Amino acid sequence: MEETLIKYDKVSIYQEELCILSDVTLQLDKGEFVYLIGAVGTGKTSLLKTFYAELGITEGKGEVLNHSIVKIKRKQVPKLRRNIGIVFQDFQLLIDRSVYDNLAFVLKATGWKKRHEIDFRIEEVLDLVGMSHKGYKYPYELSGGEQQRIVIARAMLNSPSIILADEPTGNLDLETGRKIVELLHHIASKGTLVVMTTHNLSYVEEYPGIVYRCQERQLLDVTTEFYETKENIN
Repeated sequence: MEETLIKYDKVSIYQEELCILSDVTLQLDKGEFVYLIGAVGTGKTSLLKTFYAELGITEGKGEVLNHSIVKIKRKQVPKLRRNIGIVFQDFQLLIDRSVYDNLAFVLKATGWKKRHEIDFRIEEVLDLVGMSHKGYKYPYELSGGEQQRIVIARAMLNSPSIILADEPTGNLDLETGRKIVELLHHIASKGTLVVMTTHNLSYVEEYPGIVYRCQERQLLDVTTEFYETKENIN
């Protein structure tokens, strides 16, 4: 039986008074790889923000990791976010610290205290993203693709149930971006729910997943339509 991690029923999402998405209904399960596609300004990032309670919802029912996003209290938000890894387009690494210190900073901030456990976990996540032996480097010494791998390692530190990746390839060339999507796809195959926004449909074709399109304030499941159309073209 699939384990549902995100469930929305008739949710509407607002930015101040403006309705961005209405009547959003979706169910996302453990280990799924989910794309959010659509033009700029159609609500992809706003939807992601509701998943980690950066943006509230007031209409409908929304649950993420058994937390009601409608009723969640501010003091409960850190607990929710500890189980969600977030990957942004702009890497947001601390440029005055080494890769190791960037990762150690997050672990210490989330309650890790023992040095040997911190060292072991950092070694694990760097190995996961193919960046072993790069812990001593500073972000400015790394390529864009390498920096994004470190961001994914950072997102994986606390073994989250969900990874949210907002245009994670937006600042990368096509081939480097492919490797990042491949890595995220691999993470999903190990049981993490990955939700990724993208404008690049070639990634969606190459690394299949569930496809939702944000369009005219609606969230549409276009998975079957998307892949059937590609098959017919080919």
